[in-house]
Amino acid sequence: MRAARVFFGHGTDNARDESAALVFHVMKLSHDAPPSVLRRRVSVAQGERIAALLERRIAERVPLAYLTHEAWFAGHRFFVDERVLIPRSPFAELIERRFAPWIDPRQVRHILDLGTGSGCIALAAARAFPRARVDAVDIDKGALEVAAINRRRLRLTRRVRLIESDHFAALSGESYDIIASNPPYVGMREMRGLPREYRHEPRLALESGREGLDSVRIILDRAAHHLRPRGLLVVEVGNTERALRRSFPRMPFTWLDFERGGGGVFLLTREQLVKTAV
Repeated sequence: MRAARVFFGHGTDNARDESAALVFHVMKLSHDAPPSVLRRRVSVAQGERIAALLERRIAERVPLAYLTHEAWFAGHRFFVDERVLIPRSPFAELIERRFAPWIDPRQVRHILDLGTGSGCIALAAARAFPRARVDAVDIDKGALEVAAINRRRLRLTRRVRLIESDHFAALSGESYDIIASNPPYVGMREMRGLPREYRHEPRLALESGREGLDSVRIILDRAAHHLRPRGLLVVEVGNTERALRRSFPRMPFTWLDFERGGGGVFLLTREQLVKTAV
């Protein structure tokens, strides 16, 4: 994989870790297994399966998660295919910390995941907040079909509602303690320069206008109408952070740091959104 110069960025960042993930998947081994599993022999059939997946990874530049139909997020395993983005957001750390210290977790009763894709943010949040109801919204029916698979696997059908909606269009009268979103935020120029691996992901979930700001503009404009007092808006914009700062110089963004890497995630309270709008 190093020699072929494949791109790593959909769950691993180097050839060794990705190779291990591929072999462990085919052999049905847990990454938490004891070191003794490394002495296990690879059967002829398993070796052929590993070689076939590796060939596709290199020749077609298919991200590994689409080959294995498996991605991990916030400690949970998710089914993924080319209808959804591969989970890789630093949101996982926020969910694991239950959004503390930015909100009192005991007070959270209603969460919105806007642009849910595979459902990873919504479903991980539902597990982190067992008393909360979660709305998982996406404009794409195919994405919601994948989210439904993961909702069933994680046994969260009762508390997680899947809603087909263009942003807030189908959420009239709904209010939330937390609105989380990993919306499309790739600009047209950046889109043209992305590695081949990204061409397997749904364009609708990546591209968002000339500068990558079309979706986040809608979120900033409408979020306050759907947040409860002291509610939080948390949005990932990745490399579009600089363009967003230029476009909204008065917005008091709090940009978050993550222990495991990643960035381009901002936090705003309802009160900040209302004050800036005025």
